[in-house]
Amino acid sequence: MYLEIYKDYETLSLHVADEIIALVKRKPSAVLCLAAGDTPRLTYALLARKAHDERMDFSQCTFIGLDEWVGIPPTNEGSCHFFLKHHLFEPLHILSDQIHLFDSLSENIQQECIKMDAVIRGRVGGIDLMVVGVGLNGHIGFNEPGVKMDSYSHVIQLDATTQAVGQKYFHQPTKIEFGITLGLQHLMNSRKVILMASGTKKAEVIRKAMEDSIGAEMPASIIRNHPLGMVLLDEDAASLMKRN
Repeated sequence: MYLEIYKDYETLSLHVADEIIALVKRKPSAVLCLAAGDTPRLTYALLARKAHDERMDFSQCTFIGLDEWVGIPPTNEGSCHFFLKHHLFEPLHILSDQIHLFDSLSENIQQECIKMDAVIRGRVGGIDLMVVGVGLNGHIGFNEPGVKMDSYSHVIQLDATTQAVGQKYFHQPTKIEFGITLGLQHLMNSRKVILMASGTKKAEVIRKAMEDSIGAEMPASIIRNHPLGMVLLDEDAASLMKRN
């Protein structure tokens, strides 16, 4: 695992954008799993700007969705689908056949898990880069505390913390009891993983993930076992960690 601390959120976001661009330049057919949410929002804005300035071509890339709220339609502004469409896919001119997201409205939600696993393992040959954030309870994607560490795509009942914090993405109170998500084994199988965190509100969970024991009660801790795992933080998120 590689750890880097940046002076602020802007510098952190720029570095992550540069990592994505460097990969796509090196491998134009890269398979990318990029999380939705507040943490990577600026990264995607910077990525789109740099891609435009450098006339980059993302037409051979494949994009894999990390997670989604079960029962929330893609037209809802709180959905991961909506976020990725407006902050990533549209600015980068990504076509629909390049994108594989969970259908959270499916009548057979378990089949969605099977389909996604088949896409990742067979159709696209694995994920080249996964970019994730971390929840206040240590979740990655919707892999909540206590999740099986060797899980692939699955449906999970969301922790009370996740349900409460998740309300910020919606314009009105919304029932978000279940999530569908890639599993932690997908993270471990990805060729490279970036976990990014910013702000003092993430400082305690980062301290626990980086310094306490690795295990299911702190899902984010698993990145310490990834040979090409990168933990990229701003000074605020790293403020409670021990410094050598």
